[in-house]
Amino acid sequence: MAEGQPIQITPQDLAEGEEVDFAEEPKEIWQSYKLKDGTALKVKFIVIGIRRLRKCDPVGEPIYAIKTQNVVRLVYIPDKLKAKPKESSFKPM
Repeated sequence: MAEGQPIQITPQDLAEGEEVDFAEEPKEIWQSYKLKDGTALKVKFIVIGIRRLRKCDPVGEPIYAIKTQNVVRLVYIPDKLKAKPKESSFKPM
């Protein structure tokens, strides 16, 4: 494999990988971001599971597949970026 080329991971590689559990529960924290357009948001990166594959990178280190869920919370959106809400298609009975 040429240096700098991405390593191909197949569904079989993932299926054959070994599930690795946490030695201790991680502390998942919110990261806060203020964007140039004035938007403020918070993001939390949650690790759902980790698999160590039977493949190694070019330096010989094992490759880990990490299943994650990203949670985004909008803290502030400037009025100039907001669109007019669409009318609901739900009609009460």
